[in-house]
Amino acid sequence: MNPKRRQKLALIGLLVLGVGAAVGLTLFALKQNINLYYDASAVARGEAPVGPSFRLGGLVVVGSVLRASDSLKVEFRLTDCEREVPVRFQGILPDLFREGQGIIAMGKLGADGVVEASEVLAKHDENYMPPEVAEGMKDVDACRAAQKAMAKALEARS
Repeated sequence: MNPKRRQKLALIGLLVLGVGAAVGLTLFALKQNINLYYDASAVARGEAPVGPSFRLGGLVVVGSVLRASDSLKVEFRLTDCEREVPVRFQGILPDLFREGQGIIAMGKLGADGVVEASEVLAKHDENYMPPEVAEGMKDVDACRAAQKAMAKALEARS
């Protein structure tokens, strides 16, 4: 083989190898940063992965918020009006976090079936429903009405 051809072939081979390595590293990095979305029913059915981080959306169940008196630990339940999922969070919740509010919790599912949230997101508008949550819930208005009725009933008791 001609030395010039061999040199060109080696250069093309190195170029292909370099591009392949760059694509491989990019795909690996993207895979590490993907946060999939699941609703409460999917988590309850076992479709959510145990270990990797994901987003969980739904409405905070009225009467389910339990705050620790000596720390920033909070436990609550999220629902998509079909199933409920328990969530634990340690940290400062958004000011607009409340029962009946649509939120998204980012965290990991533990072996005990409880989502350990690392971040909780709530929107400022009281009528806001995250798009993923709205798609996952069949009748959002009926669900919200039921949650508000529960809240009023609890307020009337106290």
